[in-house]
Parts: sequence; C-alpha cells; structure tokens
Amino acid sequence: MASRADARASRRQQRTAEHEGFLRYAGFRWLKLSLILSATALLTYMLIDIRPRPNGGSWYGYTLGTIGLVQILWLTMLGVRKRAMTSGRWSLKAWTSAHVYLGLSLIVIATLHTGFQFGWNVHTLAYALMMVVILSGIWGVSAYATIPSSLSSNRQSMTEGQMLESIRSVDRQLHDAAQPLDADMSRLVLASLEQDPFGGGLLVRLSGRDRRCATQRAYRAVRQLSSEQADGSATVIKRVDELLDRKKAALGQLRRHLRLKALLELWLYVHVPVTFILIAALTAHVVSVFFYW
Repeated sequence: MASRADARASRRQQRTAEHEGFLRYAGFRWLKLSLILSATALLTYMLIDIRPRPNGGSWYGYTLGTIGLVQILWLTMLGVRKRAMTSGRWSLKAWTSAHVYLGLSLIVIATLHTGFQFGWNVHTLAYALMMVVILSGIWGVSAYATIPSSLSSNRQSMTEGQMLESIRSVDRQLHDAAQPLDADMSRLVLASLEQDPFGGGLLVRLSGRDRRCATQRAYRAVRQLSSEQADGSATVIKRVDELLDRKKAALGQLRRHLRLKALLELWLYVHVPVTFILIAALTAHVVSVFFYW
C-alpha cells in the first residue's frame, strides 16, 4: 500500500512539475541563486576598499567583468539549447528559467563592474546594449505571461485559417447580395471585397485598426442608406448591411489576432539582433582593455 501511495505521490509531483511555468521552476531556484549572486556582488562592493575608487580596471572590476562576460556568453546559448527538447535538471524549462534570472542579475553585476563610470566609449556602449537586451527580454517574458491567454480568448477555438475562410465566405455572399445596388454603392462594396485582410503595414498590425478600412467605409454608407430607404430596395440594402456587419466583426477578430501575434513576436526583433551587436561590442571592449592593459 505504501509503495502505491508513494508512486501516486511521485506521479502527482511529476504532473505538477510538467505544468509549472519556467518562472516558478523548482520553487524559484534560479531566482534565489541570482539574488544570492547579486547580493554577494553588492556586499563585496560595499566592503572592499579600492583606491582611488571602484572601477572596471581594478581587480574587483576584472572579476565582475569576467563573471558578467561568462554569463552573457552562456545566456546566448539558449537559442542553441531550444533545438533539444529534453527533461530533467537541464531541461529547456530549467535553462529558460536560468536565462531569465541570471540575465536580470547582470544589471547588478555589470553596473558594479563599471564602478558607475560612464562615458562616450565602447565600454559604455557595451553596457547600454546589454541593458537594451535585458529590457527587451523583460518585455518578452511579460508578453509570454499575458498574451497567450488573450490569443486563446480571441480565437474562440478558431485557427487563423478558419478566421480567414470566414471572411471569404462573407465576401462570396456580399458579392451576390450587392448585385442590385447602384454603381456608387457597388463600388464601395467591391472595394471591401478587394481588401487584403493582412494589409495596412506594421502600424495597422500593431494597433489592430485600419483608418482606411474599405469595409468600414462601405458599412457606414450602407447603414446610412438603409435608414433612408423605404421602398422595395430596402430588403436588398438590409441584407448587404447585415453581411457587412458580419464581415466587420470577422475582420476585427482577425486583426486582434494578428496584433497579439505581432506583440508576442516583436520583442525578438529587438532582443536577438541587439544580442549579436552586444557580442561585437563586448569583443571590442575586452580587446581594448587588454591592449591598453
């Protein structure tokens, strides 16, 4: 009985670990280690006596600089690590947790390494690039913590392809329903049919709104005409109005979906390229230090 109970408890622990987010991995193990590392660096900075003042060229500065450089190089290996989906102590979840918290500890370690001495040089450039990488990483973590649930809620169990097919289905009905309309109204509806749901550029993608939306223009014009008509064409106009209303709602859902996807991915277009620039700046920083040293 005891062995079965132990087995059930082990399975429960395994399931809990599998559903545990990378930020909470192993009871915040890497957060604790990063806090210890940062606190140790800060405490020694306060206790040691560097003359004339703490700086990156002192023995303490070299020590922190070496620790920070090793951390940065190790952190850049996450992209390679993602290619192998394994479990255990060094699972991708564990590596990602370490990547986040050790990356944050660099704020303390690198700042103390500088001795709070900044200028217009490659050393400060490397520090500034590192801060950009860290801040973009914080943005990415926040995005992955909040956006997926919004994506799921907006999708309503539909895929991106199904959303697009829903719009096309309404377009086919609109094409037939708008045949009896006059030339001006037909032109507006035709512009809506020709509209690219993925068009509009980056600003439209990020905002989820298109001020030049052809569907919105056709909808307003048909809605106004619908309120003015009282003859036999009112039935046709009402049908077109209903279809445009449906298309407007479907377009809104797709644009929200594309906006959330863009926000989820945009930080990588800052984080990854700046990381490579940071490595180049760090190389120049290290070479110049040893050259003058």
